[in-house]
Amino acid sequence: MLTTLQTAYTDTRAGDLAWCLGREALPALAVLDLQLSGADQPPVQVQMRLLGASHQVLIESEAGGCSETVACIPGSQTPLPFGVAKRIGTWDYEFAARVETLSRGSFAGRAQELLALVADHPHGLAGTFPGDPHAFTAMLVQHSEGSVRWRTWHAYPQEGRLVATRSRVSALP
Repeated sequence: MLTTLQTAYTDTRAGDLAWCLGREALPALAVLDLQLSGADQPPVQVQMRLLGASHQVLIESEAGGCSETVACIPGSQTPLPFGVAKRIGTWDYEFAARVETLSRGSFAGRAQELLALVADHPHGLAGTFPGDPHAFTAMLVQHSEGSVRWRTWHAYPQEGRLVATRSRVSALP
């Protein structure tokens, strides 16, 4: 699903992104609710949320809940890490992030590729910000082999920077 977010583009520097686990649901500009299940796997409720300041993923299953927020969070003391692996309640959680710096032409092409990948995907959510068609946040989720995995992309065309994240949660046995 692709949408135009009705808000000012406030999340304007890749370096301002922060990471947080366990945060309650924040006000969202776009939401995609999914129930994911697979062979011999209990259903998992996933809510992907586009915020005015980036993204939030909320997961709920019989194994419990988990939330991830990557956004410009005023007063946050946790900058975006390049990698995290930890146990959260009944979940095994992994997170990785990378920042790409691209030329203007490369950035525009990469933005178009990512928006096309996510826009029509049944488990994808992308939002573009007013004022620049290459300013966007996009998310894609999948459920397989007892894990929920998601990838996100946060585009900063004014800097020529693209922040890509990938996360995975698995219920502990």
